[in-house]
Amino acid sequence: MSTSRSTLLCRVLVASALVAGACAGKEAPPATQAAAGKRVDAANTGSISGKVTFAGTPPAPAALRMSTDPACVQSAGTNPHSDTVLVGADGTLQNTFVYVKSGLDPAYTFDLPATPVELDQKGCRYVPHVVGLMVGQTLEAVNSDDTMHNVHALPTTNREFNQGLNSQGSRMKKTFTAPEVMVKFKCDVHGWMTAWVGVLPHPYFAVTGADGSFELKGLPPGTYTVEAWHEQFGTKAATVTIGGKDTQKADFTFAAAGSN
Repeated sequence: MSTSRSTLLCRVLVASALVAGACAGKEAPPATQAAAGKRVDAANTGSISGKVTFAGTPPAPAALRMSTDPACVQSAGTNPHSDTVLVGADGTLQNTFVYVKSGLDPAYTFDLPATPVELDQKGCRYVPHVVGLMVGQTLEAVNSDDTMHNVHALPTTNREFNQGLNSQGSRMKKTFTAPEVMVKFKCDVHGWMTAWVGVLPHPYFAVTGADGSFELKGLPPGTYTVEAWHEQFGTKAATVTIGGKDTQKADFTFAAAGSN
């Protein structure tokens, strides 16, 4: 090979490596602490708490047909049902994502939690069914089942990804680069497996448990729009004003479509 051809080939290989490295950097940017900026004065903060309920007769939980995979039948037990609508005896509504939608000064910056948010594929369903995390915080997905799964995220603002977790104990980590409420996750191997992830630029979010309650702590004084999101019933919003060392309430009530 001539000297000129050899030099040209080396330049092409170097350029290709640089392009590949740039693309790889966009795929999964590492989680880092937020840049220094305006900080919340922890000595002068308030909180918003409340309860999410369902009015009327809730729809019956949908049965999950897991018979296509014997490993799922064994791990999930008999008669498994969807986590989409979980209403308690007193009307409390579980798996509602509640967060500060607007009103927070965008100049505030927040340190990222060092602990990843875990999304487990367990019993052939995602656990938890609804979860939140901050932009740049690590999401770690794990396969706890003795069968093959994959993690397929379907965002509209962030970058879609789809990665297999082919064996029990396998894991993967991802981060999101932009706020998005909500990102749907699914498993293409088991079509009934879904989860929802809320991605926010701040830590003021919560997911209701079985008692339907939530609390947004450490908020600086201000007037906020607080939104409650539910996978099947849509959204509700409330305007809440808090002062320093103040506690305010915001309750949300959902109903089936067409109900008054």
